[in-house]
Amino acid sequence: MIFLNDADDPEAEGYHDLTKNGLPLSKVFVKATLKVGDKVSTTACHELAEMMVDPAINLWAEGPRGTIYAYEMCDAVEEEEFLIDDISMSDFVYPSYFEAFRKPKSVQFDYLKKVHRPFQILKGGYSQIRVGGRVKTIYGSKAKERKFKQENRKEHRSEYRQALLIKKPANSAHVKASA
Repeated sequence: MIFLNDADDPEAEGYHDLTKNGLPLSKVFVKATLKVGDKVSTTACHELAEMMVDPAINLWAEGPRGTIYAYEMCDAVEEEEFLIDDISMSDFVYPSYFEAFRKPKSVQFDYLKKVHRPFQILKGGYSQIRVGGRVKTIYGSKAKERKFKQENRKEHRSEYRQALLIKKPANSAHVKASA
């Protein structure tokens, strides 16, 4: 993970990608994050959590009704934060979030206990999903969808994930939810 004053994309706050050698790399853009009123620690926490759980950006989980969800730990709860020693952190989901067999309110699905069922997306969140061979993004609210569409997603890991599918849709790795 590297922290840079200036973004390589003027609208990006941070992203996780792979280097040309296939190694995970997260970038956090300090000025861009502060400019929109977000916290650098929250952006860094988000990117670090997702990079640690899915460094190759290729994991998927089987969701309800034949839908496959990108295995992203922070996107569904993206705008939720908590403090550790007065430092803001990003909420994140637990593996139980990706286990379709779980009943609502049966276990803890995210750190802040705001998610009550598998694959639930909070108002400030989103998820990238596959239905058949098609990839699309779903949002927790219309406001999030509008905000998301104003962002430049060129370097975001979701774009990388989608590019991987276009290159080799039949061979894409995914995680099947299990106990």
